[in-house]
Amino acid sequence: MSSPHTDSQFDNYRPNASSAKPVQVPVRRSKTGWLFIVLLLATAYLIEFEVRTSYYQSYFLHQYATKLTYKVRDYRSDAVIYPKYGPFDDRHGYSQLPQKIARLIERNYQITQQVAFSPMLMDYTNIGFFPPYHEKAQSGLMIKDCRDMTVFDFSYPKRVYQDQDKIPDQIINTLLFIENREMLSPEANYNPVVDWPRFVLAAASQVAGIFGADMSKAGGSTLATQIEKFRHSNHGLTLSIKDKLLQIGSAIVRVYQQGESTVGARQRIVQDYLNTVPLSSAPGFGEVHGIGDGLWAWFKTDFNQANQILLSRHTQQNAAERGKVFRQIVALMIAQRRPSYYLRQGHEDLESLVDSYLRLLGGDGLIETQLMVSALEQKLQFNSSKLATTNLANNKGVNAVRIRTAGMLGLSLFDLDRYDLSINSTFHGDLQQQVSDYLRSLAQVHSAERIGLLGERLLSAEQLDKVLYSFTLYESTDSANRVRIQTDSIDQPFDINEGSKLELGSTAKLRVLATYLDIIAELQQRFSAMTVADLRQVDVERKDHITRWVVDYLITTRDRNLTRMLDAALQREYSASPEERFFTGGGLHVFNNFNKKENSRVPTLYQALQESINLPFVRLMKDIVNYSSSYNSEGSVSQLLRNDKDPRREEYLKAFAKREGSSFVKRFYRKYRQLTPEQRLEVLFDSIQQQEHKLTAVYRYLKPYDSARELKAFLAERLPTKTFTDKQINVLYNKYGEEKFNLADQGYIARVHPLELWVLRYLNDYPETGLTQVLDDAQPQLQEVYRWLFRTRHQNARDVRIQVMLEVEAFLSIHQRWVRMGYPFEYMVPSLGSALGSSGDRPAALAELMGIIQNDGYRYPTVRIDELQFANETPYEVTLANNKQTVSRVMHQEVARALKRALANVVENGTARRLKGSLVDSNGQPIVMGGKTGTGDNRIATEIRNGRKVSSTAINRTATFVFYLGDHHFGTLTAFVPGEKADDFSFTSALPLQVLKGMMPILSPMINQQEQCQTGL
Repeated sequence: MSSPHTDSQFDNYRPNASSAKPVQVPVRRSKTGWLFIVLLLATAYLIEFEVRTSYYQSYFLHQYATKLTYKVRDYRSDAVIYPKYGPFDDRHGYSQLPQKIARLIERNYQITQQVAFSPMLMDYTNIGFFPPYHEKAQSGLMIKDCRDMTVFDFSYPKRVYQDQDKIPDQIINTLLFIENREMLSPEANYNPVVDWPRFVLAAASQVAGIFGADMSKAGGSTLATQIEKFRHSNHGLTLSIKDKLLQIGSAIVRVYQQGESTVGARQRIVQDYLNTVPLSSAPGFGEVHGIGDGLWAWFKTDFNQANQILLSRHTQQNAAERGKVFRQIVALMIAQRRPSYYLRQGHEDLESLVDSYLRLLGGDGLIETQLMVSALEQKLQFNSSKLATTNLANNKGVNAVRIRTAGMLGLSLFDLDRYDLSINSTFHGDLQQQVSDYLRSLAQVHSAERIGLLGERLLSAEQLDKVLYSFTLYESTDSANRVRIQTDSIDQPFDINEGSKLELGSTAKLRVLATYLDIIAELQQRFSAMTVADLRQVDVERKDHITRWVVDYLITTRDRNLTRMLDAALQREYSASPEERFFTGGGLHVFNNFNKKENSRVPTLYQALQESINLPFVRLMKDIVNYSSSYNSEGSVSQLLRNDKDPRREEYLKAFAKREGSSFVKRFYRKYRQLTPEQRLEVLFDSIQQQEHKLTAVYRYLKPYDSARELKAFLAERLPTKTFTDKQINVLYNKYGEEKFNLADQGYIARVHPLELWVLRYLNDYPETGLTQVLDDAQPQLQEVYRWLFRTRHQNARDVRIQVMLEVEAFLSIHQRWVRMGYPFEYMVPSLGSALGSSGDRPAALAELMGIIQNDGYRYPTVRIDELQFANETPYEVTLANNKQTVSRVMHQEVARALKRALANVVENGTARRLKGSLVDSNGQPIVMGGKTGTGDNRIATEIRNGRKVSSTAINRTATFVFYLGDHHFGTLTAFVPGEKADDFSFTSALPLQVLKGMMPILSPMINQQEQCQTGL
């Protein structure tokens, strides 16, 4: 039965007040309802149309994306935002660029070009979206030489699809079937980023999860969003809904940036995915990115051959191979969902999934039935052998650039090679290769005969392949010394030129002579303004022969011209007699000349350099030590000695201790403050003569709480050729205990400055202390360290100890001079043997000294890297160039020119005369060259009698020539034999001279400016 108020549901219903039967009125339906239905249907159609065609969004998104631009500016830009994370951005270095730029600026590079974002791109990126640009399929370190020719190109990933047309259809169809089937839409403007059915289902599953409903999780990621995720999201993961929305938004803008049509963008998505999909880390390979590298790393399948066979027709002969390759590719596509599991452990599960997908692909007609059958017949065979690695150490110039760049940026070579970075180096690629090939050819008999390497003081045929050679050539330009060639014949990353400490023999005489002439110049400046009467009043210490000579020269000649004085200083005579025993390094030592015929000579220094005679330079070094002991400074130790009975001795002592001691505390503080505790100990122990009593004395002072067992381990590491019993260790341990000797005695035993020991221990105990506090705390030690000099009862014993202290302090002063002229080490041996090379050197450091001489006394920076360009053609592009430094004068011009003339004489008339006339200019005229030879026979003394080494073991043998060629080029050439086998060799510096002579035809085009680098490179 109907309700009496049924009609109340209509809008025009009005109740009837009377009881009479209501009159039936015709119903008039509302048009609003129909309009709503029509609107609903129209909206549904538009949504369906837009989802299917993306017609309207393509227009508006493209218009928006075209405003997200960036432009390279010729200046430093602040309008750029670098990514903070993302595997792709981390690997290419984009996310670390702010820190790397800062490091380079600290190392004297400046920004010359940098990208500037448009305001809209700045706002877009600030939200968190990833800047839209065409990302590189491959990138990596590229190094160019001074002619802008590529000499090194590390592309990563190594195996990629460079062209979309080269991807086999089977691979495209398989990828889209597994990951993103809607990508095949025929609509030109189709949005490939959002698969709406999958997206809605994924969203519903997330909402259900929030409310605790039991609903299976669904993934809504398309290929485009997956690429954004594993390239730019933190750790390559989606960690929140915000991450997913940023991935979707970034991908949508990226696909519409180039136009409303997405056909090309969809092809790039497929290509990018195949090239960069992460596939875990393979043993012996590292991180794997992309199908190409995946085939090689996991199955040892050649990428190019795999593509060729898939592109070919299916035949009975290639069926098995096509099936194997295709099965591997399908496996990699499936494995990307859980790569570490499927590729390293779950092989059986992966095989099962591959079979299922192969049947589905064949059933849907996406691959040929024959290919499906062949693939199902195969099994995955994972690679278990070690993969071959590329040898990157053959080109030493390239390796030097890589190592130096890695150091500047704080990277490993592995990470550096994967950076999106291009470097303009100073090397000349062709000449570098020619010299490298030449040096390697010297191991062959026919080459050695042609060059003239066989003979007395050279080599025998059996020795050729055991000698290693290192060569470096620099060009002096307007602002720097640029390395043009740096190579050696060692098939290892080790670099003799810069990575070694070698005894290079008589090349040290060049450092001694440069120090001597530098002292002459500073004394000339000190005394040249004095009258003869004033000069006669100068109080010169009896042993200070250099100052005495300068004063007498000025009195006698009254000539204040520095050039003539330097020439006269080189004509001073020194005995070559080996009969004298020298007290140096804490004991008596005897030195010999190379040629016994020289023993009776008294040559000038000019002649001694020409013929490389040893004893004159030992005696010259003794004079330099005496000068450096500050004999004429009031308050010096010498003054105290001469005033031993002076009642003011206590005041002298305090003044001397405070002034002199504080200067040494400052020096040692600066020497050690930047080092770690372990590095500090290593530097100090390396500087001590490797004898157990000296090492133990220092060890017990610096590590007083270490046990005897730890001392034994330390001595075993430092003295590997010696064996100590527990009894011997206990004797040493107790003898040199901290309570047995005071600080001054510990320093005397070890032949190091006591304050160096104190500062090092202080810094290790209080590493954060500043210099002011260190100086305050050092004051009691300063008085104690110098007071011991006057407590010894016997005058002779006291004088011996004073002499040791004076020599240590003198060599610290000499070391500072040497460092100013390029000496590379933190210490030098406090012995006159340093004049003959006992303090060691490096070929590169000798070349730097030669560069100072070549550049009239200016020390130019050595440059191997002129420019670094990061992230070329990306929103993060930035270029930094080597900033021209203000060069510093470290040597008087007159000193440099005097040395240059003396070195030319060595080639013209001395030990390097076999090079005379070997280099000519374009007119056939000889080019002036000069240099210094040196032979180092580095040995460990196993028996010493009366100061003479009577038994020894060879460590290595070297022969070096440091040279200049013409007015703009200089360098070094070293022959080197490592290890005990060096005992079998007797070559001298004649060997590198002959090698260099044979190299002249290769070098001549550069020296004569026929092979030129670009300006400024």
